[in-house]
Amino acid sequence: MGELVTPDGGEIFEEPFDEALSKRYLAYALSTITQRALPDARDGLKPVHRRILHAMRLLKLDPETAFKKSARVVGDVIGRFHPHGDQAVYDAMVRLAQDFASRYPLVDGQGNFGNIDGDNAAAYRYTEARLTETARLLLEGLDEGAVDFRKTYNEEDDEPVVLPAAFPNLLANGSSGIAVGMATNIPPHNAYELCRAARQLINNPDASVAQLCRSVKGPDFPTGGICVEPAEAIREAYETGRGGFRVRARWEQEDLGRGTWQIVVTEIPYQVQKAKLVERIAQLLDQKKLPLLEDVRDESAEDIRLVLEPKNRNVDPAVLMESLFKLTELESRISLNLNVLDPYGAPRVMSLKDVLRVWLDHRREVVVRRASNRLAKVEDRLEVLAGYIIVYADLDEVIRIIRFEDEPKQTLMKTFSLTERQAEAILNMRLRALRKLEEIAIREEEAKLTAERKTLKTLIASDAEQWAKVDGEIAAVEEAYGPKTPLGRRRTEFADAPDTDLDAVAEAFIVKESITVVVSEKGWIRALKGHSIDLSSVVFKEGDRGMFAEKCETTDKLILFATDGRFYTLDASKLPGGRGHGEPLRLHAGLPDAAAPVALFRHEPERMLLVASRAAQGFRIKESEVFGMKKGGKQVLNVGDGEALVCIPARGDMVAVLGANKKLLVFALEEIPEMTRGKGVRLLGGKGAELSDATVFSAEEGLSWIDGAGRRQSLPDWPNWLGKRAQAGRIQPKGLPKNQKFAPRDPAIVARAADSA
Repeated sequence: MGELVTPDGGEIFEEPFDEALSKRYLAYALSTITQRALPDARDGLKPVHRRILHAMRLLKLDPETAFKKSARVVGDVIGRFHPHGDQAVYDAMVRLAQDFASRYPLVDGQGNFGNIDGDNAAAYRYTEARLTETARLLLEGLDEGAVDFRKTYNEEDDEPVVLPAAFPNLLANGSSGIAVGMATNIPPHNAYELCRAARQLINNPDASVAQLCRSVKGPDFPTGGICVEPAEAIREAYETGRGGFRVRARWEQEDLGRGTWQIVVTEIPYQVQKAKLVERIAQLLDQKKLPLLEDVRDESAEDIRLVLEPKNRNVDPAVLMESLFKLTELESRISLNLNVLDPYGAPRVMSLKDVLRVWLDHRREVVVRRASNRLAKVEDRLEVLAGYIIVYADLDEVIRIIRFEDEPKQTLMKTFSLTERQAEAILNMRLRALRKLEEIAIREEEAKLTAERKTLKTLIASDAEQWAKVDGEIAAVEEAYGPKTPLGRRRTEFADAPDTDLDAVAEAFIVKESITVVVSEKGWIRALKGHSIDLSSVVFKEGDRGMFAEKCETTDKLILFATDGRFYTLDASKLPGGRGHGEPLRLHAGLPDAAAPVALFRHEPERMLLVASRAAQGFRIKESEVFGMKKGGKQVLNVGDGEALVCIPARGDMVAVLGANKKLLVFALEEIPEMTRGKGVRLLGGKGAELSDATVFSAEEGLSWIDGAGRRQSLPDWPNWLGKRAQAGRIQPKGLPKNQKFAPRDPAIVARAADSA
């Protein structure tokens, strides 16, 4: 086989496909990470932003100069430095100019640069731009040898590898980006606080992140808002470089008179588009998921003003806002992922201290390089000035040599022991510089530069002087962006999330309606609308009949007690409607197959209950102790091999218990102890005594029950059966139901008795 060549004479290399693909994908991934997605920890910029600022500097778009078309900037960037699309460059430039996207804008834009509603900026032929003072700080020292330069993509120009960055831009303006296999997200912070923390780190290099957090309280978003993240979580995020911040909109209650009010939102979370936020709230209103809210209006002009109208004046504003925070972007979580490029170009997740240390080390290097560059220029100038002084010492001889010698340069160097640089400067000197006044000025300049040279050499040789210089420069930035300045004033405040009743917030999402919950003997449950229901007309499956009927609201919780001694909590709003026969109870409560319902009632936390087993043992328990939202229920009464039989409200002062042996015992309720869990105490004595039923009544009102016809009966001489707990009791009187129950199981009969009462 001959050598493989292309038609144009190039070589063809054979290589396994997977190896070739992995190499090329790795190269693409590295390019994405280092050239597009991750910012440099030193100046906080990606290459496109750095090139935009550099191009604007070359166009002399300083803060005090006139604006120039953005198209001019974009053209220079893509033509000289950034070989990518014009739209990508313009989008990056627009973001640098948006005061709602950048905490400290680097570009001063004139024209339509978009808005917080999410509208796009005008085309670059319609907008104009120039640099801001913050951008000037980032570029300061670029002409003084402070950083390295490299060739551009076409090797026609030079571009800075990194900017001098006299401003803590990485944390102050933040950054975000998605690369291959990694991402970064850095929220904006307050520059004044960052400068204070940096100076603290200069004075105490061993300062911990917790100590630095005394200066850096947390993020400071350009759109303001209130950060409700706990201080411990913020500190942990800064220690690890990963975490997040809960940010809420700022709102206030506006009084409209006569007891009416409305809520006005004046600040929304960072990176939330206002128009989409209003649209989302309107959608939830249409879907009836915000029953406490009547309407939303956007009355914003230059400042944000979202008006929220409550359903009525009795709505709790805090509960209304909590419901909105839960369902809309009025509360947003801003993540922190401090994944940046270190000075060697490697991606790394850093802590707050690491990031500040990298910036400080960079500033120190800038100070030393600027000093070294300036020292070289001072040395060169002093060398020239030394030659000038020699000229003034023997001016006539110098003029003679220049006029008559064939090689005046060599002759000057030999006659006056000059260097080539000095001789060249003397030959290029203008005649007007030979005045006496010029000699005085030269000697004064020499003295001034000599003193400056000494200062520069001291600075270069001393670490302490270098850090003092860095500290002084940061102090100047700290003062310029202080809390009393319009740009430096903190916008995001910190607060604890209010202790709002979570149950009330949950209820805010539920439309409050009256329902009657019906449970059948075979364990089917449904919720019928309204309270005025004829339970005798409710239809059940063949062979099934009603067991419980409880009147409540959709916002209530229901408590179900079963024969296994467990309490199960049901959410009334999640129960199936009245159509059909409902759903199996076990879909809503995790009842074992061997367990059956004993009682169903609406949850009242302060109520006392009496629970008892067939083994005639029981106790009293507060209803708040039996509440639990786990589907598996909450074990309260230990029944052993038996079963739970009774669960009734303990309202009264006397207890009547019926045994399977047809004996009745009445004793004081206080003889039954209050417990939270267990087997309980003996209620009815006697050999092999089993409990049939129990009831609690008031001694003043007397003992009564409901017979099978739904009539209420009473026992006037109930004191004849009065005794002590755990006694055997006496044979029950005539008239008690034959089924040994104080109330029938049919809810329709119970309802008739209640109506007649």
